[in-house]
Amino acid sequence: MTTLPQTDIEIDNELISKVLAGEERLYEQLMRRHNARLFRIGMTMLDNDMDVEDMMQNTYINAYHNLDKFRKESAFGTWLTRIMINECSQLLKKKSRSGSEDISVLDDHHPANAAGIKESPVAKVIDKELGRVMELALLQIPEKYRLVFVMREVEGLNVAATAAALNISTVNVKVRYIRARLMLRGKISDYYKNDLVFPFHLIRCDRVVNHVLDKLGIR
Repeated sequence: MTTLPQTDIEIDNELISKVLAGEERLYEQLMRRHNARLFRIGMTMLDNDMDVEDMMQNTYINAYHNLDKFRKESAFGTWLTRIMINECSQLLKKKSRSGSEDISVLDDHHPANAAGIKESPVAKVIDKELGRVMELALLQIPEKYRLVFVMREVEGLNVAATAAALNISTVNVKVRYIRARLMLRGKISDYYKNDLVFPFHLIRCDRVVNHVLDKLGIR
C-alpha cells in the first residue's frame, strides 16, 4: 500500500508535537521551514533587513513560549505570520512614538529617494535590475496592498490563509490583491519572480536560527 507524502501542515504539526514532548532541538527545523516567508513579510512592512531579523527572532521566541497554546486549528505558518505582523507593527508604533523617521516615507535610505535611486540593504542581494525594479515597485505601493501581494503571489498562500493571517475578510484579500496588481502592472509588467523578491539566503537563515536557539538555551 502506497503511503501518501505528508503535507506541510502535517510535517509542522508532527514537529510541534515532538518539540512539546521534549525534543526541543527540532524547533530549529520549524524555524528553517518558515524563515523565508517571515523575512519577506517583514521586509514588506519594515524595509530594513536588520530590523526584520530582530522581529523574526522575537516571533520565534514568542511562538516557542506559547507553542502549547497552538491548537492546530490553522496552519502553523499562518499562526507565525500573525505573530510576525504584530511584532513589526509594534516596532513601527515604537519608532513613531520615539519621533524617529517614518520608514514608510521615501528618505535618504529608501531606494526611491528624491535625490536619485540608491540601493537599500535588500537591493544589494537582489539580482541586478529586475530585482531592483521589483523591490522599488513593491515598496512604492501602500503596505496593506503590498502585504497581500507578497503573501498571495510570492508565498503562494491561498485567499483563506491570507485572510486568516491578516485578520481580514476573503473579499478584502481579493480586492487588495487586484488593486496591488494594478498598481504594479505599469512598473514591472510580468517580470516578477519569487527568488528575486526579498531573497533569504542561508547565511541569514543560520544567523536567525542560531540566535534564537541561544536565547532559548537550546543546544
